[in-house]
Amino acid sequence: MTTATARAYPNIALVKYWGKQDEDLILPVAGSLSLTLDAFPTTTTVALDAATGTGTNTGIDTFSLNGAVASTDATGRVTRFLDRVRELAGSETRATVTSTNEAPTGAGLASSASGFAALATAAAAAYGLDLDRRDLSRLARRGSGSASRSLVDGLAVWHAGDDAHSYAEAVAGPDMRMVIVTVDTAQKAVSSRAAMRRTALTSPFFPAWISSTEESLAAMLEACAADDFTRVGRITESHALRMHAVIQSCDPPIRYLAPTSVAVFDAVAALREQGLEAYSTADAGPNVAVIVRPEQAEDLRDALAGFGSVRLVGAGDGARLIDAGASPAAEARPGAGA
Repeated sequence: MTTATARAYPNIALVKYWGKQDEDLILPVAGSLSLTLDAFPTTTTVALDAATGTGTNTGIDTFSLNGAVASTDATGRVTRFLDRVRELAGSETRATVTSTNEAPTGAGLASSASGFAALATAAAAAYGLDLDRRDLSRLARRGSGSASRSLVDGLAVWHAGDDAHSYAEAVAGPDMRMVIVTVDTAQKAVSSRAAMRRTALTSPFFPAWISSTEESLAAMLEACAADDFTRVGRITESHALRMHAVIQSCDPPIRYLAPTSVAVFDAVAALREQGLEAYSTADAGPNVAVIVRPEQAEDLRDALAGFGSVRLVGAGDGARLIDAGASPAAEARPGAGA
């Protein structure tokens, strides 16, 4: 077999991605900006099945996640993604995909971002595609929009546009840390993909969300260029609350934030009044991420410990190939080879 293993980390958006202008190509209605983390990695091995050599197309792809056979829906998403890779590679060879994910899957901690970033990187190598970082970002986008940003170290801006120009690239900005408050690890009842579609179709505020996101991204890029943590933080928190407001305005409404999530936002606001400068955000789920200046990070972590499981993280690397040509027995383990 030909095998390749890659590792990728989730990213938390500071300017949010919510809504697609093209469902098939996964093109966003507006650009976004995120921080790739140094925690909660996904490690994925893609092994090509020689028994289904090019032209035979007799086998099927298999996908296991965290030691168990993945659901039919999850395997279908992986197969559709691999079909795109096979199209680019001129191959019909099927694959065995083995993945470990340290973040709670489907709980609003960007597990699909790290998952498809790792899959894109490993699959491209296994199928022999020679893609640069930009084209890997474009490829990962076809699995999950936010995965395009997990190809990039640290702060990343994902550009809206057509297929050729919708990719993520690095942005310089202020040094920061992030405290992740895991309020609930359960898989959310409504997926981000379904919720985005419902919001676009039914929320009367969706057009304003698009224009305000474009404005927020422009302001965020200016703040990053100026190394202005305070402005970055204010934009981050206000944009998160706007996203959750527009989601709640769809029909029927969807509410991702739990009462504890709101309590974390309130506690962080109170800490700011006391001189600990931090700002909250939350993706499509109940778990809250709080950005903070590095010198105040441990104080923030301690202050939020009562709200759930807390973890202090920093900026991490974009997706990387960590092994190519390994035997199937040399499967990746969480935390190995970092």
